[in-house]
Amino acid sequence: MASTADSPGSNAAELSVSELSGALKRTIEDRFGYVRVRGEISGYRGPHSSGHVYFSLKDATARIDAVMWKGSFARLRLRPEEGMEVIATGKITTFPGKSTYQIVVENMELAGVGAMMALLEQRRKALTAEGLFDPARKQLLPYLPQVIGVVTSPTGAVIRDILHRLADRFPRHVIVWPVRVQGETSAAEVARAIDGFNALEPGGPIARPDVLIVARGGGSLEDLWGFNEEIVVRAAAASDIPLISAVGHETDTTLIDFAADVRAPTPTAAAEMAVPVLADLLAQTSGLAARHRAGLRRFMDRQRSELRGLVRALPSHEDVVAVPRQRIDRAGEKLSASLRARLQKDQLRLGRAAQSLARHSPQAELARRQGAMRAAGENLSRAGRQIAVPHRQRIGDLQARLARAFANRIALEKQSAANARRQIDQIARRLNQVRLKPLERRAEQLGALAKLLSSLSYQSVLARGFALVRDETGQPLRAAAAIAPGARLELEFADGRVGAIAEGEPAPKKAAEKPAPRKQAGAGQGNLF
Repeated sequence: MASTADSPGSNAAELSVSELSGALKRTIEDRFGYVRVRGEISGYRGPHSSGHVYFSLKDATARIDAVMWKGSFARLRLRPEEGMEVIATGKITTFPGKSTYQIVVENMELAGVGAMMALLEQRRKALTAEGLFDPARKQLLPYLPQVIGVVTSPTGAVIRDILHRLADRFPRHVIVWPVRVQGETSAAEVARAIDGFNALEPGGPIARPDVLIVARGGGSLEDLWGFNEEIVVRAAAASDIPLISAVGHETDTTLIDFAADVRAPTPTAAAEMAVPVLADLLAQTSGLAARHRAGLRRFMDRQRSELRGLVRALPSHEDVVAVPRQRIDRAGEKLSASLRARLQKDQLRLGRAAQSLARHSPQAELARRQGAMRAAGENLSRAGRQIAVPHRQRIGDLQARLARAFANRIALEKQSAANARRQIDQIARRLNQVRLKPLERRAEQLGALAKLLSSLSYQSVLARGFALVRDETGQPLRAAAAIAPGARLELEFADGRVGAIAEGEPAPKKAAEKPAPRKQAGAGQGNLF
């Protein structure tokens, strides 16, 4: 039987498991080094308690384990999600503890614009399902805000465009919260700025804005990706202050546009939406004042016309007594005619009696007839007196009643005219008050705005004895270190400008200093510009 030493391969060097694992590790790392791998994230459960991230990359037929250390994950521009297709850049290595190989990912990006658009659409649908984009949540913009908060980069052209347009239309107090609008920390800074503005107390040392503008210039989908992050969208949707989104150009669309109360196509358009035009507002106010004066004149003219019509409708005293006077005259005429008719009738009776007397015995008949005649005469006298007295009393009563009715009617008309004059005076006083109060209030507001503009102007600072230093190009200088000896300067005082030349030795160059460590995300609200 052959010994173990004589068996095939017995001359090969013996290796320990650790030595073999180390040799494999060096071979794989030397052979592949850094690679770019495209695949779908699988098994992603978020950062471990240590801060490291473990997951896998897979395609249709293969799978490879992946790990990302805490420092690399903190610098990552996007946050991994389950099922996201990415391109991972890292180093192929092995893990001896399990005899497996893996990729240590140092950077990660979405696999093309198509994948980014798919992720964007997926995120939009999820946030829409939560109701963050519901139109019922959106607030109306204030017509004339006193303070405007702007979240943008303090060094770009966007803030200059916004300030220039606000100065042209209607100057307002502007508070700028400086943020990065591109890069790894831009989303967190923008969300912190929105929450910080909402956390300001009304009437505090820092004025709370009445409207917010989140602005950035145009760029690619990758440049604008920070405004598609969920943290920014939720901050915009939760803002109690009305928010205008002005990210990118008119053709660019980000998720903050759906969560904002109003979307502006450009930052300049956002400034136009925030405030009205002062000249148009003054013209509208003047037009309304002119219409008010014209309406007041028309109302007074109409009241005068109605008063004249009422006066013309009142009857004169001649018209009031005309009808009763005619009735009295007709009653007098009827009384005279009645007396004449009665007298004629009595005369006829006397004539018949005389004829009858002539036909009868002269003495007796004459005596009887004489007695009857005397009796008839007495009756006729009494009847005349009885008829005349009631008519005279009735005529007197009618005249007294007519006089009282006429006096009462005149008194009522005078009282009605006095009431109408008092009502017209009250209406005129109320109209005068309504006309003057808005004009006084507008004058006070314009005076306060003029004082505010004067207090904020840098010329008021120059008037207190300060001077503004500019270089030969006209740019303001804020530090002495920026002025070289012999440089031409321009000094602006309150009453004019003078030229000057800097003197002194050149400032020694300082050794390069390390940049100050940046604050961790969420350490504060940032600085106000």
